[in-house]
Amino acid sequence: MTAEATPSLVGRTGGPAGAGPPAGRGARGRGTAYPRYVAGKLGGAAVSLLAVLVTSFFLFRLIPGDPVKFMTGGRQVSTEQLGAYRREFGLDLPLWEQFTDYCGKALTGDLGTSYQFRAPVIDKISEALPNTLLLTGTSFVLYTAIGVFLGTRAAWRNGGLGDRLHTGLALTLYSIPSFWLGLLLIIVFSVGVGPVPGLFPTGGMESGGEEGFAYVLDVAHHLVLPVVTLVAVEYGQTLLVTRSALLDEMGSDYLTTARAKGLRDDLVRRRHAVPNALLPTMTLVAINLGRTVAGVILVETVFSWPGLGGLFYQALSVPDLPLVQGLFFVFAAAVIVMNTLADLVYPLLDPRVAR
Repeated sequence: MTAEATPSLVGRTGGPAGAGPPAGRGARGRGTAYPRYVAGKLGGAAVSLLAVLVTSFFLFRLIPGDPVKFMTGGRQVSTEQLGAYRREFGLDLPLWEQFTDYCGKALTGDLGTSYQFRAPVIDKISEALPNTLLLTGTSFVLYTAIGVFLGTRAAWRNGGLGDRLHTGLALTLYSIPSFWLGLLLIIVFSVGVGPVPGLFPTGGMESGGEEGFAYVLDVAHHLVLPVVTLVAVEYGQTLLVTRSALLDEMGSDYLTTARAKGLRDDLVRRRHAVPNALLPTMTLVAINLGRTVAGVILVETVFSWPGLGGLFYQALSVPDLPLVQGLFFVFAAAVIVMNTLADLVYPLLDPRVAR
């Protein structure tokens, strides 16, 4: 075989001359992978929002009760008056017409008019949203920071006394119903038990009559018990997820290499192990961040906190269908949006996710 024939033979038999895709194809593939990934996630989020819109309309019409009779306040009214109420709120229309009207308005941001407040649903949500964000946002920051910190410490000292104590306490608190813990805290720290005096208000957001910095302190005073309740119940989930993810990384070769280079354990944990173990925790953080909009219905109800959760409970007892539907859609949309944002951030942290 001559030397001149060798290059062509190598090319035909799949050697170095024919190995791999044509030049530039791999780069183009990597360049289009993330946009395709983003399009898929956004499409899935849109379908989920549409499903929530449909579910929110039909689900709450299974609730027993006549909203028209609630609007009359239990008074004896004529059939003509009941018919006028039904026409005013479109309840006399066939179900499919009510559904199409609801969907059409919802797509433009109109969630209807509340039966009990006689005000646009979006206005009632806007009024209560800041109160919910104050409560759940404060709790979210605290239980996320505590959960991640204690989860990393527990995993790094797996099997030790601190690990067993933190894990056992987290599991215990996570299994306690939030409303029960809230009631217990009210009995002990608001009403007072034995030598323990009542230190905090039993409910509400403010005492009234305060202004300026005194008002801020008053709100913070009312905020203590509901925040403690949420942090105690929720931090355990973050701790357990962080601990589990970090334990999966503990036996990785790159950590052994880092230690072999002489790095201290603290540096190995902070610079190498923890960043690579944060993807599962990010999913949980994103979902919990979406839930800060929804609030915690039972906790807000127990502490009479004037947020979206308490508003939802109040609307559900009527039933105030437009308000219930609007709140349910906002709650679900917040979780879907935050989860989608987390999915879009994943490939930036780990490019393998988008492949």
